[in-house]
Amino acid sequence: MRKVNTPIPILVCFLGIFLSLQAYSQNRTVTGQVTDADSGEELPFVNVLIKGSSTGTTTDIDGTYSIEVPSSEATLLFSFIGFQPQEVVVGNRSIVDVSLQGALKQLDEVVVVGYGTQRKADITGSVGSVTREDFNVGQVTNAEQLITGKVAGVQITPNGGRPGSGGRIRIRGGSSLNATNDPLIVIDGVPLDNSGVSGTSNPLNFLNPNDIEAMDILKDASATAIYGSRASNGVILITTKKGKKGQPTRVSVSTLASVSQPTRLINVLDAEQFREAAMTHTTPQQQALMGDANTDWQREIYQNALAFDNNVSVSGAIRDMPFRVSAGYLHQDGILKTDNIERTTAGLSLSPSLFGDQLKVNLNLKGVHTKSRFADQGAIGAAVVFDPTQPVYDPEGIGGYWEWRNANGTPQTLAPRNPLGLLEQRDDLGEVQRSIGNLQLDYAIPFVTGLKANLNLGYDISQSSGRTYIPSTAAAGINEGGSIAVYEQYKQNLLSDFYFSYAGNFERYGRLDATLGYSFQDFLVKNPTFDRLNEAGDVLTPAGVETRPQNRLISYFGRVNYSLSDKYLLTATVRYDGSSRFSPETRWGVFPSLAAAWRISEEDILKDNTTLTDLKLRLGYGVTGQQDIGSFFPFLPRYTLSDDAARYRFGETYYTMLRPEGYDRNIKWEETVTYNAGLDFELFDGRGYGSLDYYFKRTNDLLAVIPVPAGTNLTNLLFTNVGNIENRGLEASFTYNIVRTPSFSWNLGANFTYNRNTIISLSNVEEDAVGILVGGISGGTGNTVQVHTVGFQPSSFFVWQQVYDQTGAPVENLYVDRNGDGIINEQDLFRDGFPDARYFFGINSKMKYKQWDLGFVLRGNLGAKAYNNVASANGAYQNLRFPDYLANMHASVLNTNFQTQRLRSNYYLEDASFLRMENISLGYNFGSLNQKGYTLQVNATVQNAFVITNYQGVDPEIPGGIDNNFYPLPRIVSLGLNLGF
Repeated sequence: MRKVNTPIPILVCFLGIFLSLQAYSQNRTVTGQVTDADSGEELPFVNVLIKGSSTGTTTDIDGTYSIEVPSSEATLLFSFIGFQPQEVVVGNRSIVDVSLQGALKQLDEVVVVGYGTQRKADITGSVGSVTREDFNVGQVTNAEQLITGKVAGVQITPNGGRPGSGGRIRIRGGSSLNATNDPLIVIDGVPLDNSGVSGTSNPLNFLNPNDIEAMDILKDASATAIYGSRASNGVILITTKKGKKGQPTRVSVSTLASVSQPTRLINVLDAEQFREAAMTHTTPQQQALMGDANTDWQREIYQNALAFDNNVSVSGAIRDMPFRVSAGYLHQDGILKTDNIERTTAGLSLSPSLFGDQLKVNLNLKGVHTKSRFADQGAIGAAVVFDPTQPVYDPEGIGGYWEWRNANGTPQTLAPRNPLGLLEQRDDLGEVQRSIGNLQLDYAIPFVTGLKANLNLGYDISQSSGRTYIPSTAAAGINEGGSIAVYEQYKQNLLSDFYFSYAGNFERYGRLDATLGYSFQDFLVKNPTFDRLNEAGDVLTPAGVETRPQNRLISYFGRVNYSLSDKYLLTATVRYDGSSRFSPETRWGVFPSLAAAWRISEEDILKDNTTLTDLKLRLGYGVTGQQDIGSFFPFLPRYTLSDDAARYRFGETYYTMLRPEGYDRNIKWEETVTYNAGLDFELFDGRGYGSLDYYFKRTNDLLAVIPVPAGTNLTNLLFTNVGNIENRGLEASFTYNIVRTPSFSWNLGANFTYNRNTIISLSNVEEDAVGILVGGISGGTGNTVQVHTVGFQPSSFFVWQQVYDQTGAPVENLYVDRNGDGIINEQDLFRDGFPDARYFFGINSKMKYKQWDLGFVLRGNLGAKAYNNVASANGAYQNLRFPDYLANMHASVLNTNFQTQRLRSNYYLEDASFLRMENISLGYNFGSLNQKGYTLQVNATVQNAFVITNYQGVDPEIPGGIDNNFYPLPRIVSLGLNLGF
């Protein structure tokens, strides 16, 4: 059969002309006024749209409108933020007045839960939800930035200011020592792999934030246990935007331009201060090494950086098939020179209903192509210590840059490298293609009312590659004749879910929702290796062994929701999980949960109360699991290749040997038991609403890395189960619509969280032992400043207590003898604070006056400490006393006068509490520009506007609490434009 290609654009044009002629012959004008049903006041700027078309208008300042309709069968759609949308058939009327009902009531909102949705009124677990109307605005590159500061119990700590860099997400604190503490992230029903992707700085930056409709956060075990083995750290469910049935085709175009600026820099000696210090603390031979320049090396490596983010989407419905197509392009430079990311995204969503709505189909496809150039972050540390009296460039230097050199002209290997040279003489490129998608079929079985079968097939596949090139003319590559290192990675995540769901209403016997299903997920990673070469093609480092780790999860799950009289709610869940990470004897785990809720407001005593319009008490218990650890097969005996330092010499040849890895045949699931008590409330029929939650978690059989005793002929670390940890906290959130008039509205929200973790036992550590030393620092070899100890918070700082003189200055090498034995040694180290804040909070505000809107998000942490490793490693005069070069110092040396490093002094532990203005935004909505419904909105945003803190480093918010050359968070000023038609 010959295929006929129909010229679609021509047909569309003819169809448009025909429809416009029909409209011209029947058009008539309809006018009216829109008012608030509660107050009777006029509502300006209400959207008025002819259903099934893109023709529309908005009401004037007095709530009046005028629109041409094609016929008496036309239906007008009235919509306005904060009010319920309304449809009105015109009929033969020429005047159509409408009163809109307020839509502040929260109880009927639907949130996504595992394998389904629920009304907020029916939820028994602790769930937070943020929709696109409440997302953070500005230059938002990653999904997690949309909800920063918005949800109680959810703490998002930026990993740095690198373009595309993500944040560390913690839901109700961490539950593990060495297994992942990251939550499970599920996108449109596809659970992601938490591990990173080579060639990109953040595994989540493949998802365009402009495509996200809502993010629902499952926090307690009642809400998360349906995901069993991967849910001990909470679950974030991301729902992307989709077309809607009956929606006219709508095109949205947005563009955003932004400038990122460095804010706070590390406080080091300037050139004049450096010369004064050198003249006092060095020999004449060393003083002769100083130059004549006055170079601020940090100013040399940082820049004001530009970014452009452009997006377009088309959504609507073709007959009965809703659709949405989107594309986006991001170009973002970093404030550290040579840092850059380019991201191109595309998305497709189709949601047809077939066989009289018996079969509902959801097809979601997303693709991304990212190209990154990664700046050498070693330049940040080099800029701190490089001699400020030396120039940046030297025509006779190495590659045109001034460097510390030996007498023969070669670079000194121990001296720092020129910071700008590290950036501009290194080409580190990464490229990633990634696609994620799923096909979900929801079939209503015709012979059983309320019974549905659901099949969900999903995938997440990425292919990445990269190359790091250092030329032979660079100081970092001259000794090897240059360096070319290549890498590749392939990752595959395949999903198959099948489950039955049943919903039945038995009138006075209550409502029942039940789910029963099976899930299979397969993870495969391919890591080929390549020789590292120099420019001449010589092998500098031979290729290693290619790895192809693969693991699988098989699960059976069930859930029952029961509601009696809309007062008494019960949820029971169980999941039976098997993981290939564990041996057959310990492979399977059972993860149950049970929760109940009492809608107190439905009792007679409160039923007609107009102030407290909803009150619900929630109680929950559940067990979740953890198997996401660094080793794929920690229960198997295996051998790995030794490193260069452990090769065996036979004659004149050195041979790489195989050495045994430590393993634990009996390693098993880490399990977290959670108790939750919560109270949800609503005031004045939804004008104000909030919740209170108390939770207690106990994690048993902790998965952790522990040292292996010397002499065992194994590597020095072992993955095993080591003990227990407890986690308890309190969450509170409240939102109130302070003002609501036709011309002015103001919503204010706040959330507060208290969280505390305590190690209860470490079975592989002696009872009176210090614990497991962690928290490596720079400035020496093998030094640590943190420890896991029973009875204390994980990663507590472990330091000496500094002694001060009468002027308040620290006395060098003098610490408090805490055990009173007259000797200062390891026995006098003590635990002095912890890196994770016990208290954190967020405040958000949104005002709307006529066509203007103003909003902000303010957040803060209290009770955390940070170790200023930049100051401790560089704050001593010993930096000046290298025989062949000079190194700059941290300005704290002017206060301490330390001659040598005092790395474990608690002088360098600082209060890391802060108050940060996350973003401030101002927007203006021009409304409909013409009868065709063209809309225009502009906005300006400042992100990271200011930080109030006593911390002396570049930023008090340091993941892990050790500040060691942290990539500064920039201040970002953005201007955006959104056009719809």
